Amino acid sequence: MIEALEFLDHDFPWMLPAFAFVFGTIVGSFLNVCIYRIPAGRSVVFPGSTCSCGEPIPFYHNIPVLSWCILRGRAHCCDQKFSVRYPAIEFLTGVLFAVCWLQHTPVVAILGMLFVAFLICATFIDFDHMIIPDRFSIGGMVIGVLLSFAFPVLHAIEAPLPIAEHIESGVMGIVGAIVGAGLVYWISVLGEVAFRKPAMGEGDVKFVGFIGAFCGWQGAVFAMFGGALIGSVVLLPLLMVQRLRGGGEGEQVEEALPESSDCDGEADEFYPAPGQVPFGPMLAVAGLIYFLGFSKYVDAYFNEFTEFFIGY
Repeated sequence: MIEALEFLDHDFPWMLPAFAFVFGTIVGSFLNVCIYRIPAGRSVVFPGSTCSCGEPIPFYHNIPVLSWCILRGRAHCCDQKFSVRYPAIEFLTGVLFAVCWLQHTPVVAILGMLFVAFLICATFIDFDHMIIPDRFSIGGMVIGVLLSFAFPVLHAIEAPLPIAEHIESGVMGIVGAIVGAGLVYWISVLGEVAFRKPAMGEGDVKFVGFIGAFCGWQGAVFAMFGGALIGSVVLLPLLMVQRLRGGGEGEQVEEALPESSDCDGEADEFYPAPGQVPFGPMLAVAGLIYFLGFSKYVDAYFNEFTEFFIGY
């Protein structure tokens, strides 16, 4: 199977990335369902997708990205406008799946697609509800550790004996989960002591553990501090603009509302309180940056850092 994929990738270099993109948009369509239904405690399988007016959406009007463009962002049954976020998530998933394929070997790319899917779901649920469900954090952490044992290539482990490869890779997954969750936990504790209020949610602690299970302890550390940097770069200009505008709380809530009600059912009823900012999306972006190409620079830095102290 892997040999056939490598053959196609060599002879038709455009084919498999294109297939990865199309497959990603299909997965992205399912992720939209998960993002909406999981926080509401609904099944992601039954019933099928329905419009907000209650009419089932036929399959030919549920083609990822294309259907939204063809229908010009309006439901065919009732002409109600639905959010651009749906095709945006589908397109984003497709792009990230294609990048995974281009950046990694086939096995790591496929494992990375699962990693990306979990990150996208957790990110948008955190945006909407200020929570990261345990199935993406704890569940993703367990899956990451198991995949580390099963596929040593995930952590680029090579050893003389196959069993040694699996054990070393599994240990790296476990260490990554422990270091990631432990680092965020202690930063949260110290932040609460210093500022006398929770500095970070428990969901963020478990979420970095999930990233560490897939990316190792180096990826977990980078996600934590890279996420903080990304948050600073993104949030500080927004807070400055908000202060200059002098917007009140009512204006903030209105801006947070979605463009329209969800086309898969009723509109969401849960939104972050004014002034609250989810940290999960920042962690997810940093984790993606590490996994999709920046790992070689981060790992080289940590190796030099370790060698310096060992030599010293």
